[in-house]
Amino acid sequence: MASPEGVDTRTRIIAAAARILREQGPRAVTTRAVAEAARVQAPTIYRLFGDKDGLVDAVAEHVMATYVAAKSAAGPDADPVADPVADLRAGWQAQVEFGLANPWLYALMNTPDRAERSPATAAGIEVLRAKVHRLAAAGLLRVDESRAVAMIHAAGSGTVRTLLGMPPEQRDPDLSEQMFDAVTASILTRAPVAPANDAGAVAVTFATVLPGLPGLTDAERALMAEWIDRALAGLHDGDRQTT
Repeated sequence: MASPEGVDTRTRIIAAAARILREQGPRAVTTRAVAEAARVQAPTIYRLFGDKDGLVDAVAEHVMATYVAAKSAAGPDADPVADPVADLRAGWQAQVEFGLANPWLYALMNTPDRAERSPATAAGIEVLRAKVHRLAAAGLLRVDESRAVAMIHAAGSGTVRTLLGMPPEQRDPDLSEQMFDAVTASILTRAPVAPANDAGAVAVTFATVLPGLPGLTDAERALMAEWIDRALAGLHDGDRQTT
């Protein structure tokens, strides 16, 4: 039989608090309301979560983890021949919709200290990295993968933040799509490239196959990766000088 303060009790409390948040908003999440909904005594909540803030943190992590798990299950592994650009667009749209549907969670999870220590947020970034890697492997990425991930993440977060700052009835329904088109225009080629077309895209694509190249030692692969990184940095410097 499970302990009164074991995993089952903790799960029940988090589920009850998540339900109250979803149905009534963050102000309704009081210790008394959650205790009644979860059929526990208030002191149990304090022992398991420390205080109300600790409970809200746990609920946020639970909701975010559930969302990320669903994204992972619906990712490119489910359909390995899916268009990587369409896959990225679908992920972008899902992220924006999730942020707008959960403004309290978006605000909490995007504070710097919370983002740094959240396993669910880290898992979400890894989902994005996988999508970006597919673009690179397909010869569609003109910047290195880390830069692309940072640009997409920043643009997506900014889009959600901007839309949440507007009254719902005044939100521009086209802003999300236009922001996606703007950021992808900066990081993607128009089509898979040949060497003469886009040196940056070729270098990024080559970097995706470097770990599996036969006949090289680990030291040689590391040196080649360093050369690619330096070449991409030089290309970025050249782009800045011409703009």
